Amino acid sequence: MIVILSIGASSCDKNNIENNEIVEIDNISFENYPRVDGSTSTEPLNYIIAAKLLGLEYEWITGPFGSKVIFKNDSELPISFTSKFICYQTHGAIMNLIDNQKDLIIVARKMSADEKQYADNAGVSLIETPIALDALDFILNAQNKINSLSVKQIQNIYLGNITNWNEVGGADEAIIPFIRNANSGSQEMMNEFVMNNIAMPDWTVSYADELMLGSMIQVYDELLMNTYGICFTPHYYKEYMVRSYFTADRIKTLAVNEILPDKNSIKKQTYPFVAPVYVSIRSDLDKNSMAYKLYQWLQTSSGRAVIEESGYVPK
Repeated sequence: MIVILSIGASSCDKNNIENNEIVEIDNISFENYPRVDGSTSTEPLNYIIAAKLLGLEYEWITGPFGSKVIFKNDSELPISFTSKFICYQTHGAIMNLIDNQKDLIIVARKMSADEKQYADNAGVSLIETPIALDALDFILNAQNKINSLSVKQIQNIYLGNITNWNEVGGADEAIIPFIRNANSGSQEMMNEFVMNNIAMPDWTVSYADELMLGSMIQVYDELLMNTYGICFTPHYYKEYMVRSYFTADRIKTLAVNEILPDKNSIKKQTYPFVAPVYVSIRSDLDKNSMAYKLYQWLQTSSGRAVIEESGYVPK
């Protein structure tokens, strides 16, 4: 299969891609498709990209942990191909890329400080290129009467300066500020885009502490059981992967500075916590490899069209 695409003006200048340069993805196949990985929230995008490039049909299916994308008739596809799509979540994907276990990853953030140190120690550098926009949404149990908080109020809740909902116009109840496990994509987004890398206290919330909120689905489960909890989640994950489970009468999204996160406020970046989604490769990746061709293709107008079809806002 040959796919010939024209790169548009927003292409990444780091890789010397000139406007109107033709990028050809020739002979892409099940056998030479790159080993891909990514965040939980970007897993559907990886499947949709492959489906488009290989002429496969895909579908959204609902399972016990939310909705996901699969290839139609995936049982008929070679295991050697489908095994390339195992998702190890953000930290695992980045480590796999550094260790050369994966060729290309799509993740919700850049390397964290400790991941970069690991890469430096291994003599590896990554190219991390933004290709889409997501956002970090703050969510509550729907029974909580609060509908909007300011950036400053959210920061003060997570710094321990605001501890009761009555301080922000809500019930006289203690705030339970749930967080994610260190190095998860959403926790690093929280650190960078909400807290400006100001250290947060080590919260001790018994149930959350025991589970460490090691998966994004646990964020929602916790809030269903804790009327006065608050936590954060990638917008794409909330809207596309768990929306059918956690409807507005169970879990609600906070406006921040009176602005709700949606495609429009993310695209215009009027919502305060908009964050890039990155495609990342090793800097020593062979530029004749299929992985490098895919990396380039994701920066073309056709690549952006597929990103948009997935539900993301293209960068």
